[in-house]
Amino acid sequence: MFSLQRDEFLAHYHQRSNVETTFSAVKRLFGGAVRAKLPVAQRNEVLLKCLVDNATCLVHAMYELGIETAFPGAAGLTAAS
Repeated sequence: MFSLQRDEFLAHYHQRSNVETTFSAVKRLFGGAVRAKLPVAQRNEVLLKCLVDNATCLVHAMYELGIETAFPGAAGLTAAS
């Protein structure tokens, strides 16, 4: 497929690469283990790890790029404060 349909292959591979990078970052930050015992709690733990990883990426981008935020309820809070 790489030789015959290169564009389609690379688009699919790029999506897979992004997912693998995200999994790696989550495991690096929070460890690879899920501590909850019940399936619902395990799912919630993994989803929370993903949410916190996204928030971490957002905060890093805010500080690196100097982006001003306008979150509801966060009056007066900016990346510079």
